[in-house]
Amino acid sequence: MENRIIAIKKHKRVLLKISGEGFCSESSSVIDIPKYDLIAEEINNARDAGVEIAVVVGGGNILRGSALSQSGVERTRADQLGMIATSINAIVLQDSLEKLKIPAKVLSAVEIQGIVESYTIHKCRNFLENGFVVILAGGTGSPFFTTDTAAALRAIEIGADVFLKGTKVDGVYTDDPVSNPKARKYEKLEYMDALSNKLDVMDSTAISLSMENKLPIVVFSFRKKNNISKAIIGHKIGTYVGNHNDVSRNTK
Repeated sequence: MENRIIAIKKHKRVLLKISGEGFCSESSSVIDIPKYDLIAEEINNARDAGVEIAVVVGGGNILRGSALSQSGVERTRADQLGMIATSINAIVLQDSLEKLKIPAKVLSAVEIQGIVESYTIHKCRNFLENGFVVILAGGTGSPFFTTDTAAALRAIEIGADVFLKGTKVDGVYTDDPVSNPKARKYEKLEYMDALSNKLDVMDSTAISLSMENKLPIVVFSFRKKNNISKAIIGHKIGTYVGNHNDVSRNTK
């Protein structure tokens, strides 16, 4: 396959978080099948290096619970609908992976009987060990928690080496790089700096959970071709959030 990423494997198991924005075009918040297919291809490229991959998906391209609650829907119910939206993205991504002959399994914190199987730690680890890409839907299964927090929690539960957060921006900046062209990108950040400076990394619960469990985070752009593959394999990419005394990353 063209554009296959070749590198020495660094990670054994990773947790990749893709927000709902990763599954739609930049001009429209709708399901865009070619986006799912591209993500599946990049996952396949990295999987060839022997990395076990779990993917937490957001659902904001379909429905965002927090936004729906602001429109008048009761917050708990709105968040539950947002969890269901993540299952739609998970099922479509599973389809894209299976078109490439990649074994994939969807596990959800919110079971939809006959459609989506329920998540357990043991079940997830077993599928990963047997070569499946596991797609995790339903957030944490509880309202008021973001899918970033769900991703941090799942990464810790399954013993992932790193939490990879794919976003529209190629890392963490001192300010919004869109509105402020002088904003500087961080190559590496301490957890506490991300929290105390209120940088736009992810919600504080996800960062705190990662910090308590010494789970490194890499924030990178999924818009640039091959970035997902590079992040999974362990290339130096985006912004690394962790401790200064962490082992240096691959500099390829």
